Amino acid sequence: MKTVLLIEDNKDVRETTADIIELANYNIITAEDGKEGITKALQHIPDIILCDIMMPGLSGYEVFHVLNKNSKTASIPFVFLTAKAEKADVRKGMNLGADDYLTKPFEEHELLDAISSRLRKKDFLQKQFAKNIEGITEFFEEASTYLDIEILSKDRELQQLKKGEIIFNEGRTAHSMYLIDSGAVKTFKATETGKDFVTGMYKSGDFIGQLSLLSHKEVYIETAIALENTAVFGIPKDFFIKLLHSNKIIANKFIELISNDLVEIQSKLVNMAYATVRQRAAKALLELHSKGLINDNPNSGIGIPRDDFAGIIGTATETAIRTLTEFKEEGFIEVTTGRKLKILNKKGLEQIASFD
Repeated sequence: MKTVLLIEDNKDVRETTADIIELANYNIITAEDGKEGITKALQHIPDIILCDIMMPGLSGYEVFHVLNKNSKTASIPFVFLTAKAEKADVRKGMNLGADDYLTKPFEEHELLDAISSRLRKKDFLQKQFAKNIEGITEFFEEASTYLDIEILSKDRELQQLKKGEIIFNEGRTAHSMYLIDSGAVKTFKATETGKDFVTGMYKSGDFIGQLSLLSHKEVYIETAIALENTAVFGIPKDFFIKLLHSNKIIANKFIELISNDLVEIQSKLVNMAYATVRQRAAKALLELHSKGLINDNPNSGIGIPRDDFAGIIGTATETAIRTLTEFKEEGFIEVTTGRKLKILNKKGLEQIASFD
């Protein structure tokens, strides 16, 4: 049962409002002034707070300010109750960061709708969705419920790809982005020399193609190819755009879900600019290891062509081969059948990545 904290100095309003909330199957806690409200908020950590603005002692604004600075209560939805419909009061409350406001006297349905919508928003924002077909389907279903529309057909199926099959081609019309449900994918760009410049290596749970959907040229900015038997789930461009434009809350959650890790990407670019080849190679091996593309078991993982590895660390193929040979001779890695790499000394690679 969700808990509502009501902070209201007027006894009649407080008791009447509390009765409405309790009859709607919420647990209700009341406070008759701002000071008591802060105490009860910290004591009970309610799911939502309704607070009058004009009260003796601490005003509603001051209550919000105090609770918003406390990490335990900062994320609790906060709704102002005001007897004034003046725009200045409303604007001040919303500028402070409140979630909503209700002008007294309000109808019962207005009160309950405000509580329900804010709790629904909180639950949606706090929920973590798995980056797999089940998780993304659950996200779509909850987003559909939140928006009260069907935003993606439920009968979409996984696309099965064999090793070496192209998922999308650089320069072709960008019609979908993809979630990798299983397998591994390489993305690359063609260069004038005819060699592939590897732009990414992705595993299950990663999204690819999303930046291409945002390109003003409306084409894929790179090519994606399956490195092994792979299953992907396509998300059409029209659906992608609909999610980004339909609702700010949904859009932010969707961006968080599909972004992989843009901070990590930025860090990689900086590392490529300033790190030595040995550092870049060690970091690339550790990243591939963390994604499960190479590991401690020589019979699992995938074989990585040396020109692809060179593209990942931004160097010539010959330099990449020489660096891997050095790592092998130094006991950091082992090269097994099928050109698979096995890490023998993870801590040693971590030291090279940090201090070489």
